[in-house]
Amino acid sequence: MTESSGKSSTGKRVGVRARQETESAVAPVVGVPRNGVDENIPPGVRLAGAWSWRLLVIAAAIACLIFLIIQLRLIVIPVLVAVLISALLVPLVGFLVRHRWPKALAVATAMIGTLVIVAGLITLATTQIADGTAGLSARLNDSYASFKQFLNGAPFNLSNTDINNYLQQGWTSLQNDSQVFISGALSVGTTLGHLLTGLLLALFSLLFILIDGKTIWAWIVRLFPKRAQPAVDGAGIAGWTTLGNFAKVQILVASIDAVGIGLGAALLGVPMAIPIGILVFLGSFIPIIGAVATGAVAVVIALIFNSWVTALLMLGVVLLVQQVEGHVLQPLIMGTAVKVHPLGVVLVVAAGALLAGIPGALFAVPIAAVLNVMTSYISGGSWRNGMESTPTTTSSTLWQTVPQRPGFRRRSLQINQGKR
Repeated sequence: MTESSGKSSTGKRVGVRARQETESAVAPVVGVPRNGVDENIPPGVRLAGAWSWRLLVIAAAIACLIFLIIQLRLIVIPVLVAVLISALLVPLVGFLVRHRWPKALAVATAMIGTLVIVAGLITLATTQIADGTAGLSARLNDSYASFKQFLNGAPFNLSNTDINNYLQQGWTSLQNDSQVFISGALSVGTTLGHLLTGLLLALFSLLFILIDGKTIWAWIVRLFPKRAQPAVDGAGIAGWTTLGNFAKVQILVASIDAVGIGLGAALLGVPMAIPIGILVFLGSFIPIIGAVATGAVAVVIALIFNSWVTALLMLGVVLLVQQVEGHVLQPLIMGTAVKVHPLGVVLVVAAGALLAGIPGALFAVPIAAVLNVMTSYISGGSWRNGMESTPTTTSSTLWQTVPQRPGFRRRSLQINQGKR
């Protein structure tokens, strides 16, 4: 009897305490005046307002960061070039060091080898262009004569006198606007100075990344709070791995584009096929857009040196290579390596080109890929216990590159554990 009465009194006390806690939770906060406005705003509107000002602050911070990067582009671009090249050379240096090479010799071999390859490509392209331009003036005269015949016929029906008058007017306009070309020459000189400075800065940055990259990264990690250092370190390693995959796969894609368009130009008898292939190789580092833009040069050369039929065939070759890249190489090879959807690749390239021109288009995809992997690593939480998260897989290789919606992976793991 005593035990039952004790239990009932205990239950009553627990019920009273729970009721008091509930009432205190729903009671209005003392000291906060009611203004008659907040109480009439729907909760959804208040929630949207809270999200809106936070998103505006984040957007303002990103805009300030982009503005600073654009202002410091003469420093940022060479450093990004050095980081991108080092993603290729660091594994080579590590391979040589593991095979008992002195580190200084391994770094020197990697850098000198890279410079030799670049210089060899430039020399080969220059030599081929010099050989291909032999008799260029005669071919240009023939092309000009054909173009005049085209203008003489329908629908233009222009006489040679009319054509000469138009040319004279154009030359007079050029002479009147000569100041524009003088200022343009000065800007070219300034650009060449910036290019030389950027090249030296990129070489020095590459050298120190190869020599002491781990120490530099450890110093960057120590700038963050102690609790955030494991997340930053793990995210940086994941991003570095993705950057290396991007560099290696992009070289493969660029080589396929260069061989396809260069071989097509050689088979069609278009002169300077090797320089065209080298130009396509360099341009293909801008995904999807670069191969088309540089392939247009091959079409123009075919139109000048050959005929319009050859130019149309060359255009067909360029479009065929672009279709192979867009539907096979980018979705399956590049998309899986950098884990960015093909639509995302197109959008970030367009946004990068809009914000920063050619450098923005060049670095848009690797930056987006690295940020995607780093944020996925941090949000996954595997850095808390040191265990790698196991990503969910789908039946399609293409859709494995698409990040899952928040909470999907956690719920899937809970369901799998429940089945076990």
